[in-house]
Amino acid sequence: MTQDAPALGQLFLYEHDASRLELLIRIVYWIIIGIILWVYGIIACICLIIQWFYILLFGKRSEGLSNFIKGYLEYMVHVLPYMYFMTDRRPDILPVPVRIYEEA
Repeated sequence: MTQDAPALGQLFLYEHDASRLELLIRIVYWIIIGIILWVYGIIACICLIIQWFYILLFGKRSEGLSNFIKGYLEYMVHVLPYMYFMTDRRPDILPVPVRIYEEA
């Protein structure tokens, strides 16, 4: 690995220890993240429909629409481990840039 290569960590790992206090805090986080995902998802769905027409008319994809939809998908995958009790590490409430890789 080169010096400027980012350190990659597996997202969905088993953690044995869990905090009871974090379990209570998680309820508030669920509500807030759920609202954000819901609104973000509606806008992403609208972008999907616009993207479909854009491809139909121009025969190519809009980079801006693709990036917005990608941001929604990355945010959703970023918060899933916390939402499904896999970790006590709280994600940011607002979407932050993350990168998701697939092993080749």
